[in-house]
Amino acid sequence: MAAIAVPRPFADARRDLGFTGRVEKRVLTWLALRLPLWVNSDHLTALGLLAMLAAGGAYWRSGADATWLHAVNALLVVNWFGDSLDGTLARVRARCRPRYGFYVDHMVDMFGVLFLSGGLALSGLMSPVVAVAVLIAYYLLSINVYLATYTLGVFKISFGGLGGTELRLLVMAGNLLVIQKSHLPLLGRQILVYDLVGVVMAVAMAAALVFATVRNTVALYRLEPLAPMDVPATGGAVG
Repeated sequence: MAAIAVPRPFADARRDLGFTGRVEKRVLTWLALRLPLWVNSDHLTALGLLAMLAAGGAYWRSGADATWLHAVNALLVVNWFGDSLDGTLARVRARCRPRYGFYVDHMVDMFGVLFLSGGLALSGLMSPVVAVAVLIAYYLLSINVYLATYTLGVFKISFGGLGGTELRLLVMAGNLLVIQKSHLPLLGRQILVYDLVGVVMAVAMAAALVFATVRNTVALYRLEPLAPMDVPATGGAVG
């Protein structure tokens, strides 16, 4: 197995948070200061991942019994606790591992969204095609975010003021709506509520992706403009 090269010094990117960012940071710091010492960031990361796996399973069961959506909401709160608090705990205790934390945390996010969308597709509350479209749009937008973090040094985890916490709150509100009514009349047909929500989300993420790609490309082009070509001088015609 080839040895891994020692990377250059790691510079933490500036974070661009959502609407709840300021309040959330205070709450997370308060919680981190009160956690028992035996709890570390890895425990919280694992808790967040397991909560998303369980939430996917609860979504699957909710196709037969909509009250399982209450379990999904509770598990999303558990996921927020683990996923949002792991980094704060490391910073409060001065035990940061920025490369490890960045990589593991966001790979966990990718699996978490896969579990959630898979559970929705299996439940029948969202059509599999719509679930796949949402998943692909999310993954493409995430790829853009991580590339922009590396090249521009800005970790933009919110779009239009909506970050991870805001999206969790919207999903929880959607679950409460679906418990009451899983279909809506639209154009003379009964449309799944989550199909409508999923299409809107996929289109919104696709639009955000196009906007961010253009903006980042322009910013990088201005940051690294093409140097003028050196044209060699000629003493006369060659012949």
